Amino acid sequence: MKSIDWDKTIAASWRTRQEKLKAIKDVDLIEMDKLLCIDRQKKAFVGNIENFIVGKPTNHILLWGARGTGKSSLVKAALNEYHQRRLRVIEIPKDDLRWLVEITDEIRDLDYRFIIFCDDLSFEEGETTYKELKSTLQGSIEKPPENVLIIATSNRRHLMPEKMKDNEESSLNGEIHAADTVQEKMSLVDRFGMSLSFYPLTQDEYLSIVDMLFAEEEIEDRKHLHVLAARFASERGSRSGRIAEQFFNAWAIDNSFCKRKMT
Repeated sequence: MKSIDWDKTIAASWRTRQEKLKAIKDVDLIEMDKLLCIDRQKKAFVGNIENFIVGKPTNHILLWGARGTGKSSLVKAALNEYHQRRLRVIEIPKDDLRWLVEITDEIRDLDYRFIIFCDDLSFEEGETTYKELKSTLQGSIEKPPENVLIIATSNRRHLMPEKMKDNEESSLNGEIHAADTVQEKMSLVDRFGMSLSFYPLTQDEYLSIVDMLFAEEEIEDRKHLHVLAARFASERGSRSGRIAEQFFNAWAIDNSFCKRKMT
């Protein structure tokens, strides 16, 4: 595996076809203060990261819940906030978790603090790559590296599809001890000591993010802007920071967007 110059690189991404880490030159950094309406999650997340930076007890983090609510943005904001204190981020796709041990072997003795970031993590029935993640989090005979923190985001609380039959006391697909199958699924989530939930925004929360994005724009009628923003979210079936940003981009593409009359 080709070494990364971490003095000059604050983030890297695993490249599947090349089977190596690639240094990211143009990192998508976000200011922590720009993440609105997730104060509870942000406080817990930042406290854990700050402990990690100074080598205090830390928990691996699972960020789960509604899409577009700031889960991945928290990781970007943490890198923005702490990279000068030797925090680095390595992003790895779920399908390449089999390389996780090799990656941690490469970095475990380096004088940096690494977040291993897996975005949109979930597993379908029959997948087994989650076992690589389990052993890295906890469970291998080798002690986990102290300079590595695993952070995963998911729309699923338990990372795997749950079925009613998983809770049945009868046999599962002919398996006598069906409860053992359920425990196998749940044991992965148990290894994340911090689990933070994210929920769809209320209308007021969504509009507060819209107002932040439009703070420097000259908008004559803010109430009309809110009506348009609410309609934009309704057409997409959800309210989130991502939707608010897409609404702002729609306005940037067409300046007349916010002047349209309601029909």
